[in-house]
Amino acid sequence: MSTKFVYADNAATTAMSAAAVEAMRPYMTENYGNPSSLYSVGRRARRGLDEARAKVAAAIGAEPDEIYFTGCGTESDNWALKGIAEAKAKKGKHIITSSIEHHAITHTLDYLKRKGYEVTYLKADSNGGIDLEELKSAIREDTILITVMMANNEIGTILPVKEIGAIAREHGITFHTDAVQAAGHIPIDVKDMNIDLLSISAHKFHGPKGVGALYIRRGVRVPQLLHGGGQERNQRSGTENVPGIVAMAAALEEAVKNLEENGKRVSAMRDRLIAAFKDIPYSRLTGDPVNRLPGIASFVFECVEGESLVLSLDAKGICASSGSACSSASLDPSHVLLAIGLPHEVAHGSLRLSITDTTTDEDIDYIIETLPPIVERLRGMSPLWEDRLNGRF
Repeated sequence: MSTKFVYADNAATTAMSAAAVEAMRPYMTENYGNPSSLYSVGRRARRGLDEARAKVAAAIGAEPDEIYFTGCGTESDNWALKGIAEAKAKKGKHIITSSIEHHAITHTLDYLKRKGYEVTYLKADSNGGIDLEELKSAIREDTILITVMMANNEIGTILPVKEIGAIAREHGITFHTDAVQAAGHIPIDVKDMNIDLLSISAHKFHGPKGVGALYIRRGVRVPQLLHGGGQERNQRSGTENVPGIVAMAAALEEAVKNLEENGKRVSAMRDRLIAAFKDIPYSRLTGDPVNRLPGIASFVFECVEGESLVLSLDAKGICASSGSACSSASLDPSHVLLAIGLPHEVAHGSLRLSITDTTTDEDIDYIIETLPPIVERLRGMSPLWEDRLNGRF
């Protein structure tokens, strides 16, 4: 095993920032009261909660009373989709989404389909984009919800959320976006982007795991998620995770403050990775080459298994991920890669390198130095590689 360590899987999770850790600490050791309590330590926890709500709201252009704290992005997605489905059931049971959504969306929609809802999946082009004319054509009288992610977590493509929101608004349809991979990395303004509901998760932008938020625009009615003590303005009962919420707010505030500066530096490192690997034979960049998240560089390498790439990189001290379903019982590659038109055998050779503001130029140098020999070695072991070189498939 290598003594070198490079973390290039920030799309999966990030390390907590110093600002988040320091913000969290007093709410575990001093201001640890229940924020619903009347005495001083409870009131201090309540002030921390209120301040955090205001910070999260400001980071996405919302109002504090439009922010509801949850346990994660998946919970936020579930609440948004199931809540709107229930609230609008008398109007209709048709939902529109894209074919490249995160499983927190697709699996929730599968659940709703079993409850009698109908879902239209917009096709993705080869870069992961969608056709707005196809969206317009998919709208029906009984369409109650459009849910399209802000940016894809595997290939990094940024979706035209503002335009989608405008179409939804014009037709009187509720619009939700999963912004879990986007928040803290690209600018978000829920009002300008015509967004009705938006999901975020703290651990994607240097906050802690186990805390997220759902933005619900004023006037949008969503049923209670949890019943009990009436927390979160009676919408999601349960004692609030004050330390996690305060840390999330601190991390998001810091990310937004440094968004432009970090975006330029991270994009430059990402582009170095893309430039270094684009000339490897029988490989390609996945996702939009220009309109993509600053920190995601994603590729497919023919005649290489993504899992083998990840394990070989790990042996060299590099943490990365594959789009393949290596952690499940399925042998199928990523639904996202299939949706953008890649054949099964090509999609199996996927690799996602996701970097952030804590990544260094030296880290990038090491990845550039390390990856090509690994690809060459794995292809040398593949029974398909010689056939591919000789044009037999």
